[in-house]
Amino acid sequence: MGNLKTWMLKYPILLNLLFAVALTTVLIYAVLKWLEVYTHHNEAVIVPDVKGLQVEQAAEFFRNNGLRYNVIDSVFAKDVTPGAIVEVVPAAGSKVKEDRIVFVTVNAMTSQMGAIPEVTDLSLRQAYALLKASGFERVETEYVPGEYRDLAIGVDRNGRTVNAGEMVPLNSSLTLKVSSGRTAEEMLQDSLDMLAPVQPLDSEVENWF
Repeated sequence: MGNLKTWMLKYPILLNLLFAVALTTVLIYAVLKWLEVYTHHNEAVIVPDVKGLQVEQAAEFFRNNGLRYNVIDSVFAKDVTPGAIVEVVPAAGSKVKEDRIVFVTVNAMTSQMGAIPEVTDLSLRQAYALLKASGFERVETEYVPGEYRDLAIGVDRNGRTVNAGEMVPLNSSLTLKVSSGRTAEEMLQDSLDMLAPVQPLDSEVENWF
């Protein structure tokens, strides 16, 4: 004991250094334990898979898992029910801290709108490709009387001609009017010829075969 006291008196600086190291170690340990309790160390909840659900339905899943949510964006997905959730961040199945905010993207309640492009006097192929490139997926073609074959004349929606620049839902059914290169009378005659009954072969011809 005397030797220890002598050593301590002989090396006071070293003693103070050892005391400082010990005190620092204790403080670090105490801070780490406090952080462990404060952040619920090793305690996590799973983000539920709520894709396809309405926000009101998903809210219950979030509450049951101790999570909060925030709708941050809406997109348009034609194959998803309007108002349904299409994406969550963090992704479903992720482990997060309790009370974490999950960011939700939902499908728009109404279809996105798009402007009808100018297709008049374009070729059938060009006009069709332009409508597709503008985001319109449901496009049919209809031949109408006109001087030049396969020349686009205009676009109809629900039996009404829509003008270039007019905003309509992208999921609309559009009809691309295309010139047939024939007059109305010629087209009518073609239709009548197709409806005409097939004449029976002459008996002599039948016998020859």
